[in-house]
This record gives sequence, structure tokens and C-alpha cells, in this order.
Amino acid sequence: MLKKSPKPQYFKYVRSGAKALFVLEAVIFATSYGVWYRMNTSRDFRLYMYNNYYWILNGYYRIGESVSSNPVALQAREVDMKIWKQEGKIPSDA
Repeated sequence: MLKKSPKPQYFKYVRSGAKALFVLEAVIFATSYGVWYRMNTSRDFRLYMYNNYYWILNGYYRIGESVSSNPVALQAREVDMKIWKQEGKIPSDA
């Protein structure tokens, strides 16, 4: 007859740590998708990102320029700047 030996105590911590890591990864993915979706659909949100988190907006534009072959996506940065300057939301010398 086979004897059943107890699992080591650290196995419980590894399992709960893996679950926590999976949940954390899912939350980070959902948050990053939400930010990307808002940047992709809202020029006002892109203006907020321009004023507060320029490095994230710059990464958004760079990824769009490198991945997309759509001419509109390639000019998104210039179009946004032009519209913001016309509306007076950013200085003309920016």
C-alpha cells in the first residue's frame, strides 16, 4: 500500500503567490488596455496625456507609427498637434 506523505509547507505559499501574480497581471493588462482604448478614441484624453504623461503618449504614437501602414495613423501626432494649436489648447511654439 502506498503511503501518502504531506506536501511541503512552502508549496502552499508558491500556489498562493502564483495566483496573486496571475491576478496582478490580469489587472495590469486590463488597465493598460483601458488606457490604450481611451487614447485611441479620445483626442481630449490624448491632450491630457500630452500635458501630464508625455512619455506614455510618445510611446503610443511610436507604436502606432511602427505597426500601422494606415496613412492616417502615421500622421496622428501631427494632426493632434495641429488641432490643439488651432483650438489654443497648447502654445503655438510647442
